Amino acid sequence: MENIENQKFIALDISGKNYLSWVLDVKLHLSAKKLRHTIDEDNAASNEERVTALIFLRRHIDDGLKYEYLTVENPLELWQNLNDRFEYLKVVVLPNALNNWSQLRFHDFKTVSEYNSTLFKIVS
Repeated sequence: MENIENQKFIALDISGKNYLSWVLDVKLHLSAKKLRHTIDEDNAASNEERVTALIFLRRHIDDGLKYEYLTVENPLELWQNLNDRFEYLKVVVLPNALNNWSQLRFHDFKTVSEYNSTLFKIVS
């Protein structure tokens, strides 16, 4: 229960299915905490800032990913490792969403709510 209270948003799934939304959430939260620079190349972050950002990142990833990247002690390195692992999703998800968008037709649905539901799934 304590772990749930510490999380600001859904943790990154080990399969990466929520990676794209997770990246946006992490960037926004780190920006709000004035720690965004800790995941940028050639940053001059203090040791305290790095540790705080690393704790934040580790709290918001799946336990399996935590164990896999257990020895990583730099938030930039963890960020890059996760990016290398899941970046391919942008190449897969975006073309699929564009294809679904181009084939979306209002008359293919029985109700407006079904159409809206499908529309929001494509957008997300």
